[in-house]
Amino acid sequence: MSPPLIQTQALSFAVSGKTILNHIDVAIHPQEIVTIIGPNGAGKTSLLRLMLGLESPTKGEITRRSELTIGYLPQRFTIDASLPLAVERLLTLTRPATTVQIDQVLDEVKAKHLRKAQVSTLSGGELQRVLLARALIGQPDLLILDEPTQGVDMTGEAEFYRLIADLRTARGCAVLLVSHDIHLVMAATDRVICLNRHICCHGLPDAVGRDPEFLRLFGSKAAEAFALYIHHHDHDHDLTGDIKPAASTHIHGPDCHG
Repeated sequence: MSPPLIQTQALSFAVSGKTILNHIDVAIHPQEIVTIIGPNGAGKTSLLRLMLGLESPTKGEITRRSELTIGYLPQRFTIDASLPLAVERLLTLTRPATTVQIDQVLDEVKAKHLRKAQVSTLSGGELQRVLLARALIGQPDLLILDEPTQGVDMTGEAEFYRLIADLRTARGCAVLLVSHDIHLVMAATDRVICLNRHICCHGLPDAVGRDPEFLRLFGSKAAEAFALYIHHHDHDHDLTGDIKPAASTHIHGPDCHG
């Protein structure tokens, strides 16, 4: 296996004497998709912020590959509705980009038609795709996505996860994402890390769903649902939810029927 892009060793983090994370060992390797799950308050976002360098660990260390480039989609993004901000301007607020680069990343996330749109008018699914495009501008080696399907309905969530998997394949980047739904892990995930201030368990999705620590935290019903069904529709949906003809694979949770 290739050396990790980023690695934490015995990482601990405390705020005002309260332990948020304790002795975390995580390594993200090139081209793999790793999903972090855990209950509210488990320290998932804190771990991402430490890996991004936005916070400093109390103990332990973080090693990053030389010249590692990271693209980041934050958990929350709010903008004053009265502030005029077009999508193309949002993409270049923190990093310059050419017209060709803007068109390319928007096309990759299937949002090229939104280039001139005002950010304040976007739906939840449209905004997440635009923010994903923003994370792609710098040609990242690693995408860090904090609850990337927030505000997206079930159909949109499946499409978004499929898009992330396609981007990993096309770009050869690694993906580290936090899932807000412990019952659902995207089909392309290579490893799952179950976090609750420490690493409770980790491994392949099926193995994590059967782990005693996972069962203790979330119960047997969560374990029964800890999977994805993959099936085929004779149609697809666009960003607004309208039906369009296409043969594609959709990913749904166990309570959905195709």
